[in-house]
Amino acid sequence: MPPAAADRVSGRRGLSRGGAFAAIAAIFVLFMAASSAPSPLYVVYQHEWSFSASMLTTVFAVYVVGMIGSLLVVGALSDHIGRRPVLISAIALEAVAMLLFIVAGDVSLLLVARFVQGVATGAAMTTLGATLVDLNPPHAPHRAGVITGAAPTFGLGLGALGCGFLVQYGPHPTRLVYVLLLAGLVLAGLAVAALPETSALRPGAARSLQPRLGVAPRLRADLIALVPILVASWALGGLYLALGPSVAAGLFGLSSHVIGGLVVTLLCVPASVTAFALRGWPTERTLALGAALLVVGTGVGLTGVEVNSVTAAALGTALAGIGFGAAGLASFGTLARIAEPAERGELFAVAFVISYLAFSIPAVVAGFATTDVGLHRTAVVYSAAVIAFGALALVAQRVRTSRVRPAA
Repeated sequence: MPPAAADRVSGRRGLSRGGAFAAIAAIFVLFMAASSAPSPLYVVYQHEWSFSASMLTTVFAVYVVGMIGSLLVVGALSDHIGRRPVLISAIALEAVAMLLFIVAGDVSLLLVARFVQGVATGAAMTTLGATLVDLNPPHAPHRAGVITGAAPTFGLGLGALGCGFLVQYGPHPTRLVYVLLLAGLVLAGLAVAALPETSALRPGAARSLQPRLGVAPRLRADLIALVPILVASWALGGLYLALGPSVAAGLFGLSSHVIGGLVVTLLCVPASVTAFALRGWPTERTLALGAALLVVGTGVGLTGVEVNSVTAAALGTALAGIGFGAAGLASFGTLARIAEPAERGELFAVAFVISYLAFSIPAVVAGFATTDVGLHRTAVVYSAAVIAFGALALVAQRVRTSRVRPAA
């Protein structure tokens, strides 16, 4: 961190550096929980408003369109104007999205709410990731990478499972979860107001708003080597969030809303636990484990679909979740380690764009394919594609390692 930024961290009022780090981690989880909360509700919305599986994935897609657009436009903004202004704006916009969800009475307003939420989440994610690295304690150099790898999956699982329980057992199933999330956002806004600023002001804020993806030449080889594992893991996550509850209900006859949320949680919670448990492992070893378990887990889950075994499907999901967590830990840990402070916002923006393109485009295609060829065949083809990218990730890391070792 530049000296000016360090002075600003230590000199501001409010939360200590350690407290600020914990607050940012909690806000990261909150945003991701909010992003997955609608997943168990999609079946409810379909029943109440009578729209197709294609429209369901369109609702999913507009969220990602908003997110990627936000990443492209404001992904590097916090490197110029500071982290706090971007975070406060993102929290305010997320609160607007929650209000839209609360009052939504048809699919058109649901589409608007998801788009606004996507914009807010895109603005928050890169800034949260960069802020964690800024605040990373010197005695624990891997902590920011661990949190950046674990918080998204933990938040996704928490949001889906929590919403599933509220929908199944709570009053006002399409509104209560958003009211609770709105209350959490109010607390998040108060926390950010007490945060130290961690990024020195730099010129070029207006120019940074031009939509572009840029990575410093010295970072490109490392990022390219990570692309297959990012695609494999986040494509699998997109499948579970977009169609997981529908697969549970349509292929296995598990119609409970809690089960619908549990499908997502069974992938995401092992991922977050893994990111914490493997925090001390070497990056190459963690990436190899992640890619291998994505392949094996997805294969076991696919076998469960083929033989109609809930047990095999659940086991495969959990194994793939461990692979998802290892992949996130190693990928974002690598990015946190190699980037300089002025490069972090932009580099994380690029990584998240890649991740969420993989998260969204295959899931949207799968939603339309479900209407044409059926849920079973779609799940088989999708799973096979994830297995292929997982295998490609293993090859990419082996090639990179073989090049790095002679140079070292």
